[in-house]
Parts: sequence; C-alpha cells; structure tokens
Amino acid sequence: MDTQTAAAAGVRKVALMIRGVKIAMLTTTAPDGTLHSRPMATQEAEFDGALWFFTKSGSGKVDEILHDSEVNVSYAAPEDHRYVSVSGKAALVRDRDKIEELWSPAYRPWFAQGLDDPDLALLRVDVRKVAYWDMLAGGMVTMPTEEDSDR
Repeated sequence: MDTQTAAAAGVRKVALMIRGVKIAMLTTTAPDGTLHSRPMATQEAEFDGALWFFTKSGSGKVDEILHDSEVNVSYAAPEDHRYVSVSGKAALVRDRDKIEELWSPAYRPWFAQGLDDPDLALLRVDVRKVAYWDMLAGGMVTMPTEEDSDR
C-alpha cells in the first residue's frame, strides 16, 4: 500500500475511532512553555483530516494558539477501549458558512447571542500525526498522515 493510500485509510480509521466521543481534550502551549488542556465539544462534522471546535475568539486558548499553533487533541472512550491522540496545527477561523454548517442550538449557553455572537469563531486543527491505543499490539500505534504522503 503506498503512503497516500495508507494516509486515506488512516483518515477513515480516525473518523471511526473518534465518532461518538462528545468531549475531547485540547492541549495548547502557553507563552511560558507550560501545557494547558481543556475540554472541547467535538463537532459532528465528518473527519476529513481536520478537526473543528467552536471557541470565543478572545479566549486564552486562542492567544496561546496565535503564539504557538502546535496542539494536541486527545479522545477517550474507555467503555470501547478507544484512545486517540492527534497532533497538528490549529488556526482561528471566522468563516460564516462553516460556522452555520456546524452550529447547534446546544452551543447557546456558551454563545448567548447564537450565530450573532461577535466572539463566535472556530478552531480548525489540521491533523499531522495520529496515534491510538491498540490492545492487540499492547501499545500505541502511529498512523500515516497526509504529511507523510507528501514526503
């Protein structure tokens, strides 16, 4: 299997492994070098190599991402023995069409003005590396990504 085919298979596998996990932990790096993790609601968008999260554009995590865009997102579904660690580059996105596509009234407690909230934005994480726990292998397995197929 060539690297590009393996990467596409990896995207499908990640999509299956994170499906249904409602909360992920997003880890950013603070300007002083310390790591900062917080829970983020997983979007219902189909995983295609990018992860999407709603955020307030003025939040501390956005400031941290503007300083250092490398992030980690971890998913856990212990009942199914699914543990996934994703790393990549994050960016603030204010694309109104994408915001409307992903919006749900369930987000109103965090964004009182809904789609009209001036602080409403998205974080996009372009996935570069993926590792997951494989019980049969007895450890973490790293999957090829699109970045690997570019080499």
